[in-house]
Amino acid sequence: MTMRAAMVTFDCRDARSLADWWARQTGGEIQADHDGWFVMVAPGPDGGPTLAFQQVAEPTPGKNRVHLDLIAPDRDLEVDRLLGEGALEVARHETPGFTWVVLSDPEGNQFCVSQAG
Repeated sequence: MTMRAAMVTFDCRDARSLADWWARQTGGEIQADHDGWFVMVAPGPDGGPTLAFQQVAEPTPGKNRVHLDLIAPDRDLEVDRLLGEGALEVARHETPGFTWVVLSDPEGNQFCVSQAG
């Protein structure tokens, strides 16, 4: 048996709002909206897993244990765009041959952006 990642689900306080934000960032679209408590975003034209947003009563404390690693043709341009859309910069990292920027979405979920190639 082989498994594949089909969906990544985020706990959040406002599922519809956060799903709308991620749909804009990834070029995806709302696939299903279950009265605003569970909202799914279909992947954009470049593919990827479905993103889901599940409304919970209280935010998950501490740093998220699972995060998205995103890749862009021009990392700095994409980071600037995301910051303009409401993301916050958390950190920048560099190892030999690889650099990435850690950001957080409007509800504090961290994700990374690196450069293609």
